[in-house]
Amino acid sequence: MTERFIPTPEDKFSFGLWTVGWQGRDPFGDATRPALDPVESVRRLAELGAYGVTFHDDDLFPFGSSDTERESHVKRFRQALDATGMVTSMVTTNLFTHPVFKDGAFTANDRDVRRFALRKTLRNIDLAAELGARTFVAWGGREGAESGAAKDVRVALDRMKEAFDLFGEYVTEQGYDLRFAIEPKPNEPRGDILLPTVGHALAFIDRLERPELYGVNPEVGHEQMAGLNFPHSIAQALWSGKLYHIDLNGQNGIKYDQDLRFGAGDLRAAFWLVDLLESAGWDGSRHFDFKPPRTEDFDGVWASAAGCMRNYLILKERAAAFRADPEVQEALRASRVDELAQPTAPEGLAGLLADQAAYEDFDVTAAAERGMAFERLDQLAMDHLLAAR
Repeated sequence: MTERFIPTPEDKFSFGLWTVGWQGRDPFGDATRPALDPVESVRRLAELGAYGVTFHDDDLFPFGSSDTERESHVKRFRQALDATGMVTSMVTTNLFTHPVFKDGAFTANDRDVRRFALRKTLRNIDLAAELGARTFVAWGGREGAESGAAKDVRVALDRMKEAFDLFGEYVTEQGYDLRFAIEPKPNEPRGDILLPTVGHALAFIDRLERPELYGVNPEVGHEQMAGLNFPHSIAQALWSGKLYHIDLNGQNGIKYDQDLRFGAGDLRAAFWLVDLLESAGWDGSRHFDFKPPRTEDFDGVWASAAGCMRNYLILKERAAAFRADPEVQEALRASRVDELAQPTAPEGLAGLLADQAAYEDFDVTAAAERGMAFERLDQLAMDHLLAAR
């Protein structure tokens, strides 16, 4: 392995226990790998150079565990973290696997199910704080419907707002240094899921009682499942100050959620994503939410995890080389990208209306004839992505 692409904890790469621990079970086939001990996951990921691990509650201790059983699992996990120097960078709650959540959790039509979901989540907020996590992700995988009459969506959004407002009240009362990151997804496993895209989630956050506590956790495959440009979604999250977490993986177009290793699938989008995160100076963890293919044994699992980090580091180097290239800098000026940073009307409305050059004397024909030189700029990016420069 080329030495410069070896990850270290300073790169802030993190993995979910459910990623390397995925047994390869899918709707059409049984598991192809045995269960993986969370402690083994922590140890192996640390050896690969990861910085942190994340988990759903049910990844760490079985659903329905007694308090004693739960504490036993948490104690072993904490000991593994201490032994390896790994951190718990994020915690979340599984509100989608058990049949009780078949119609959702916070938006289930059954009120008693909603109350159970709230209590389950509050317990794991406590656990997140106990383990030092500063981000709590919320993916509403069952918050949706397959038919129009089954769910009053306006009322369901009221119930979702109620849930998040309660969580905000709780962390405030407890004094926890914890923020929530809402994870959008358009469909799967429900036919249609509420808050399907980053834009939907950002609009929802504005309606919450403590909006400063809430941001988004966009996932590559989820936005691309809706045919959207993932780097554009991340740019809007950054622009809004709401990128609280990010899930990195690979996806090939509008189909089921593939969860490929990062860099597989749409490589150009991955390049522009890394370029954006690094040029923006984003300081959060680079979290991988992928599934090692069910064709792989455990050697393949760890090779897939290592590949996620390696691909990020390669793309980081390629993006830096692109930005530092004098020919690229000249091409950016030729495409007038720098001009976009200039305010359009800094003199205000009155000054704009008084400026005849802005309209009356504007040469529309000459402006329409200007080339933008985007093709040359894009080819330079391709050359750097493919290491041809």
